[in-house]
Amino acid sequence: MKALAFTGRRPLAAAASLVLAAALVACGGSDGDDSASDLDPDADLSKQSIVVSNWADYMPEDVAEKFEEATGASMEVTNHATNEELMAKLTAGSDSGIDVAFVSGQFAQALAEQGLVEPIHADLVPNMDNLAEGVQNLSYDEGNKNSVPYTWGTTGICYRADLVDEAPTSWNDLLEPADEYKGKVTMMATDRWLMLPAQKALGFSANTTDEDEMAQVKDKLVAAKKNLLAYDDTTFYERLISGEAVMVEAWDGWCNYGTAENENIKFVVPDEGSDLWVDTMVVLKTSKNKEAAHAFINYLLEPENGAWAAENILYNVPNQKAMDMLPADLKAQYPPLQVTAEQLLEGESLTDLGEAATMYTQLVTEITSS
Repeated sequence: MKALAFTGRRPLAAAASLVLAAALVACGGSDGDDSASDLDPDADLSKQSIVVSNWADYMPEDVAEKFEEATGASMEVTNHATNEELMAKLTAGSDSGIDVAFVSGQFAQALAEQGLVEPIHADLVPNMDNLAEGVQNLSYDEGNKNSVPYTWGTTGICYRADLVDEAPTSWNDLLEPADEYKGKVTMMATDRWLMLPAQKALGFSANTTDEDEMAQVKDKLVAAKKNLLAYDDTTFYERLISGEAVMVEAWDGWCNYGTAENENIKFVVPDEGSDLWVDTMVVLKTSKNKEAAHAFINYLLEPENGAWAAENILYNVPNQKAMDMLPADLKAQYPPLQVTAEQLLEGESLTDLGEAATMYTQLVTEITSS
């Protein structure tokens, strides 16, 4: 399955990108502004061309050809491996040449705060009506004023149902595993997701910047380290397939990759709750073809394009009409795809930490080297 080769979206979007976002806030970032451009809804798109930067394998291979057929506008696709790489391009102080960029929600927030993105002209993106109810209330961008969601999901525990006596129900099942599971669990080392299990187990926000709370998070994670097989952001589901691990911290979509190989691999969101991560599309303020850029976002919000993402990446999409198109057997094989928008919205949206990102980065170093 093509989705199983997909490895470039999230795990490597690590500390440096968070530090970069913090530095932008501290230094004042771009000298752009957040005012909207005057766009022509009747523009001749055949005279416009756009560059779209996305993670590899995150759109159909023929998307450029199909988009031009549908709108008349031409496009070029470039790839970035991580949020970090993309942020470096977009904040270098000159025109990146990118018109539309795919970036995780908290990074879209940081870019918007620096005036680097064009406000979304909703009249040019009528397919936003396909988004599920509640998608307009995401805390990193209330009202989808500066970004449009493409995929979304949550983080939980991925486990081998045939290798554990009982299904995990708490983050503490991972942080304080039973004796027989010690040395057979993994956690992620990327800043936000290393902190998440302890934050939620302690009843804290996934966006907390309180130093006392984060000191408690650190203590809990240092104590948990001795029980780990490894910190693993990229191959955790492979460890489940092999049986080397029995429980791992995982994103819901990536747990699906394990389930594709072994039906005993299951996913659960712990009782204490979890996050809501979102990958978004933004139009860059420097784009010279903003009408075509909006047309592209509108094109990807066609239900069949959203359904392609869910079927091939195995991520949930906030496009409700797309989710309604998914085959019943696909949802049966991958239960996380049965989760409703309402249920996902119970998760806490990750937001930009600003200057506190440096605290998270320092804590990661202290925890993983302890």
